[in-house]
Amino acid sequence: MGIFDIFKSKEPHYDSTNIRVQDLDVGFVFDYDLATWEVQAIYEYDWGDDYFTREFKISDGSSTKYLGIEEDDELEITLSERIKVRKLDEDLMETLMERQQPPKKIVYDEITYRLDAESPGYFHDIAKGDNWEEFRSWDFEDKSGKHILTIEQWGEKEFEASIGITLKEFEISNILPASK
Repeated sequence: MGIFDIFKSKEPHYDSTNIRVQDLDVGFVFDYDLATWEVQAIYEYDWGDDYFTREFKISDGSSTKYLGIEEDDELEITLSERIKVRKLDEDLMETLMERQQPPKKIVYDEITYRLDAESPGYFHDIAKGDNWEEFRSWDFEDKSGKHILTIEQWGEKEFEASIGITLKEFEISNILPASK
């Protein structure tokens, strides 16, 4: 090792003069809606056919949300939070277990969500290695496409739900890498 090798640091995986939402990593901070959020964990989803999406668990110190990133033809960003499945419908879990089909529409908080897609997939927490879990996801959205609702089934009897909104990339600003 030469003397100058000591001063070399590992190159970041992003352009430090133009950090984008796709560059987020654990410890990064950014501003959204007059609050500063920190990335706490990164989750990866495998939807088959070599198609992957990412989700970042984020916190502003008082609440936890999930920032989803999907790059298909264009960048799609969602911001969601977990809710109890029974808040959507008292009998929804039983209906899903019996029929293995979600309702075509769900009304929650005066917003009508319509079923948009059903997707089987695999999930893993990047920090915990390559241990993938199988799950099933049903995605709903309102007429405008701004409001989203997702129901996930893990195993036979475990269900999770989240509601959220779609974002534009410019709504997330001042992205900074983790301080060393």
